[in-house]
Amino acid sequence: MRAIVYSQTGDPDVLRLVDRPVPEPGPGEVRVAVRVSGVNPTDWKARRGARPGERPPFAEMVPNQDGAGIIDAVGEGVDSALAGQRVWIWEAAWQRAEGSAQEYIVLPARQAVPLPDAASFDLGASLGIPALTAHRCLTVSDEGPRSLAPGALAGRTVLVAGGAGAVGHAAIQLARWADAQVVATISTQRKAELARAVGADRAVDYRRRHAVDEIRALAPEGVDLIVEVAPAANADLDAGVLAENGTVAAYATDGGGELTVSVRGLMYRNIRYQFVLVYTVPVEAKKIAVADVSAALADGALPVGEEAGLPLHRFPLEQAADAHAAVEARTVGKVLVDIAASA
Repeated sequence: MRAIVYSQTGDPDVLRLVDRPVPEPGPGEVRVAVRVSGVNPTDWKARRGARPGERPPFAEMVPNQDGAGIIDAVGEGVDSALAGQRVWIWEAAWQRAEGSAQEYIVLPARQAVPLPDAASFDLGASLGIPALTAHRCLTVSDEGPRSLAPGALAGRTVLVAGGAGAVGHAAIQLARWADAQVVATISTQRKAELARAVGADRAVDYRRRHAVDEIRALAPEGVDLIVEVAPAANADLDAGVLAENGTVAAYATDGGGELTVSVRGLMYRNIRYQFVLVYTVPVEAKKIAVADVSAALADGALPVGEEAGLPLHRFPLEQAADAHAAVEARTVGKVLVDIAASA
C-alpha cells in the first residue's frame, strides 16, 4: 500500500511516499481503508518537531490525526458486522506511529466512529481534532453544560475567536446546534462572510477600535464563553466583553505564548481561564464529545465546503508535503489529502 512517512523532523519535504505492507488488525482493532485524510496544525507541528534536529518519537511515522474511510477488516473481539461500515477516525497518530496519510490504517475500534451515508468522506475527515476541540471548549464552563444537544446552550452568548478557522468553524456549528447566540471575531471581509455562512449571528473585526462596544451591543450583559485561539493577543478584548462568571477556553497560542491579565479585575468577576489540549482531555469527557459530535453529524449540523463556511483544499497523496505546507501557511479552510481515487 502507499503511505506518507517521515523519519526526521523538519520542513514539509521530510515527507516521502513509500510502499508498505498492508497491516493486519490485532485484538480490539479495526482496519480502515482510508479515503480522505485531514490535515491540522498539530500535524505539521508534530512533523516539524519542538526544536531543530529533534528526532521523531518513532523511527518511521505516518502523519495526520484525522480521516475517513471504510472498515475492511476487524481484529479479535470486534463485531465482524462492522466490516463495510463507513467511519470517521480521530487521534490516529496520538502516541502512535500510524496516522491517516496511508491507504490502510489499523487503530482501536473506538477511534473509528460511524459516518452516516449522507455525510461525505470529506466531512468525516474534517471532524476529529477540530470538532472534539470545539466541543471541549464549549463544555468547560462551571455553569455547564457537560454535554451538547439542542437547547443545551440556550440563553448563552458564545464568542468564537477566529471564526473562519477549522476549530472556530466547528465551534460555531456546535454552539448554534445547542441554541447559543454566537459572535465571531474575524480580521477580513472574506472571513466575515465565512463566519456568517456557518451560522454566526454577528462577525466583528477584532482590530477595530470599537470591537468591544460592538460585541457588547449584541450581548449587553457580556459574553458567557469565549472559544479562544489567541489568548495572549486577545486578552484585553476578552476582558472587556466577558460577563460575570464567564469562561475563556483557550486551545491555541496564536499571537504569542505568554498571557498577561489583570488579576484583580478578572477576580472580581469570577472569570475563569480553561486551557484545552484535545489529546489529554479526560477519557469520559472525550467519550461524551465523540457521542455529541456524532449526534450533531446525524442532525446535519456540521456541513463543510464553501457554502457552509469552510472551503476545502484538496491534494493527492503524493502531494502530502504541499498539503502540510498549505496548513502551515495558514490557508483559510480545511486541507484534505485524497488517499483513493474514489474519495
